[in-house]
Amino acid sequence: MLNVPNENKVRGHQRAPSDSKEFHEVTKRDALKSLENDLKRLQETAPAEKRPELQKEMARFADLFGRFLQEVGPSIDWDKIQKLPANAVMDYSKLNTPKNEQIRTMLDKLVVVKLNGGLGTSMGCHGPKSVIPVRSDLTFLDLTVQQIEHLNKTYDANVPLVLMNSFNTDEDTQKIIRKYTGFRVQIHTFNQSCFPRISRESFLPVAKDFDVEKDIDAWYPPGHGDFYDTFRNSGLLKKFIDEGREYCFLSNIDNLGATVDLAILNKLVGEERSPEAVEFVMEVTDKTRADVKGGTLINFENKLRLLEIAQVPAEHVDDFKSVKTFKFFNTNNIWAKLDAIDRVLRERTLNMEIIVNNKTMENGVRVVQLETAVGAAMKCFDGAIGINVPRSRFLPVKKTSDLLLVMSNLYHLKNGSLVMSPQRMFPTTPLVKLGDKQFSKVKEFLGRFANIPDIIELDHLTVSGDVTFGRGVSLRGTVIIIANHGDRIDIPAGAILENKIVSGNMRILDH
Repeated sequence: MLNVPNENKVRGHQRAPSDSKEFHEVTKRDALKSLENDLKRLQETAPAEKRPELQKEMARFADLFGRFLQEVGPSIDWDKIQKLPANAVMDYSKLNTPKNEQIRTMLDKLVVVKLNGGLGTSMGCHGPKSVIPVRSDLTFLDLTVQQIEHLNKTYDANVPLVLMNSFNTDEDTQKIIRKYTGFRVQIHTFNQSCFPRISRESFLPVAKDFDVEKDIDAWYPPGHGDFYDTFRNSGLLKKFIDEGREYCFLSNIDNLGATVDLAILNKLVGEERSPEAVEFVMEVTDKTRADVKGGTLINFENKLRLLEIAQVPAEHVDDFKSVKTFKFFNTNNIWAKLDAIDRVLRERTLNMEIIVNNKTMENGVRVVQLETAVGAAMKCFDGAIGINVPRSRFLPVKKTSDLLLVMSNLYHLKNGSLVMSPQRMFPTTPLVKLGDKQFSKVKEFLGRFANIPDIIELDHLTVSGDVTFGRGVSLRGTVIIIANHGDRIDIPAGAILENKIVSGNMRILDH
């Protein structure tokens, strides 16, 4: 047997990982260099007047890509998660509403921002999601404008509305907002970035030139974490700071519960204002079993921060989903101090975890989208807090099952806001599950209801298969309606279904 000196064994053991590490470092450097070269080539295909702006945008993308290459595994060391401090999440019910005479001054320190980059394609609609009619033929955008106008008229204030569009929604939105010129609302828009999708194989952009319209599938808007940079670059951040405004309230345009809340505003700029400035507020609400995948608040390295499911090590996903361990989830209603946004951008201390979104394009090419979430910036601000708000402030419309709720008699419309009916005996909304095949697209969904049923007393509804509802149907308790393949169920006009399971075949025919 060959006698190898012990020291050589040790050195050999160390060299292999070191070589492997060096190989990966070189590969990463090469990948970044190749990407930067490709981005330069892409920029040269753009009109000369657009290049300076594109150069900045692509530099931001290259920075994001460089960070993506450096990251290995989940960004959270699970064992370092600490218990939330007692004062980290305030109870909304302990906040006080301001006196009427102070409200105007407070509102003049506020800017309302709506994230308006999404399309309505998942619900079978063309154009921006914000123009889907949700109530009395009014769209998400109509309701938002009504809310702000009501505030401005009631308190003689001048709260501006800012829409963050994407290249998918900007053109249509510009046409639509012309109809609001007579309203008492100043509307500003800016566009979030337009980043290239990257091939999963080559790590290079799939786009061949900067004609986005020509190959729209090769580009993507990089999530709402892009808000901070593009808001500043639009000039609006400076404009509002110069006007003496202090905070922006930012939310998804499809969250119909995200209205301007005067009690929260009072905590930030009114009589309830803390001696130390609160630079960032995340509205959270109690987690239910339906919200197990939503981001939650944690204390990590003595800072409050947002934890998303993508950051969780595989072996701890069940812990993350536990309602007992993590009681709150993020509504994506964010209040942020404008001069603090300016500071973290100037000091380059803004750091948000990268969300890697793998997609397959229509032509079969596997691509990666690098995105960030607006709430992930929480850890970069001082005096950040959560506020545990009622569920009524989280009313998103992502699917037709959500649309059923907001169109129903569960709510009535008041100055652009949806208010739950006092006839509802408990504050939670019913759990509604509608079959994808027949109900997922808005047009088909509406075609299956002569009018939206009475659901004041409904707890749970499941509908699957070829089912239609006549006029004046009332659903109470738990109702399950399942039409098997090839069968059809017509729920007759005026039917009252309480704690019922309906299955098989039931058709009402004209004669």
